[in-house]
Amino acid sequence: MSLETLWLALLGLLLAGYFVLGGYDYGAQMLSPFLGSADAGPRPDAGAGTGPGAGAGTGPDGRNAALDAIAPFFLGNEVWLVAFAGVMFGAFPHLEGSLLSGLYPLIVAILAGLVLGNAAIQLRGRSRGPRAVKVWNALVVLGGALPAVCWGIVVGLLLHGVPRRADGSFHVGAGEVFGPFALTCGVATALLFAGHGAAFVALRSEPGTAAAARRLGATLLAAAGAAGALALVLSLFGAGASMTRTGTSAVLFALVVAALAAGWWFLGRGRDTLAFTATCLATALPVLLIGAGQYPYLLSASAGGGITVDEAVADGATLKVLIGFGVVVVPLILLYQGWSWWAFRGRTGRRHPSYF
Repeated sequence: MSLETLWLALLGLLLAGYFVLGGYDYGAQMLSPFLGSADAGPRPDAGAGTGPGAGAGTGPDGRNAALDAIAPFFLGNEVWLVAFAGVMFGAFPHLEGSLLSGLYPLIVAILAGLVLGNAAIQLRGRSRGPRAVKVWNALVVLGGALPAVCWGIVVGLLLHGVPRRADGSFHVGAGEVFGPFALTCGVATALLFAGHGAAFVALRSEPGTAAAARRLGATLLAAAGAAGALALVLSLFGAGASMTRTGTSAVLFALVVAALAAGWWFLGRGRDTLAFTATCLATALPVLLIGAGQYPYLLSASAGGGITVDEAVADGATLKVLIGFGVVVVPLILLYQGWSWWAFRGRTGRRHPSYF
């Protein structure tokens, strides 16, 4: 395997890992008003209307079940996004320059959503009075929905192709962002992340909340499948994805559909671990669809062509220097993630206290 292929695979792994792990964070945030009653035992610090989760969308002890589920992993999952950005900056500098400049408004919106959601989750616990907490709860939802929709639009734009100027630079305008295919992908991704978050909450929560999360998650996955079907129809009529490897793309799309169907099936039967495994696959596969379905292009142009892997990658000497990053940092990320999952295994309220 060449160094270029190795770094491309690592880039895809990090982005897929972020979609899987950050996706259920966004999903839990979006679902927090609907899965707000935490039915585990009360927290030691719970007080009437003063705890971190006090207010609308919370249980009688001030807790929020959806946010409790992600509490031990809060902010830790963003490490994958930081690592992805590091690999892109170091190993694919030409892609970074073209991608960030072309998708600048969407990248800013994603970062704004991250900051807003993280701040809202923290500040809601320090608010006094139900009105203030309601405001923070609404911002928690917005902080999850905004990055989810924008990431979906980014995926849609990359699948469709980005407009290229005469000087070779890429630019995305309002017409592309609000095009039917990009918006459909944005809605489909938000629904998928929400269903993924519901599966995670079902896996982590006590029976009452888990049952509600299963019902809601099954509905969301079915809706995500419907939105994906619409995106496929748009592609078949020439207004959607433009893939260089149609056979590979068809197989990967079928796998996404199968993963959604499996997640829906297992949620309906209370098989939380299998349902979450299926939604993990469904959230990771779109990254593979972009990489493998459009190979050898890393960034395709809507009029054809684009930036190939060979054009985007750094020189061989730089890639060799960066090997230390892949050999040391990536295993550390995997070890940290595995340790955190092991340390906080079990359902919320049994192995650890509530944090939000």
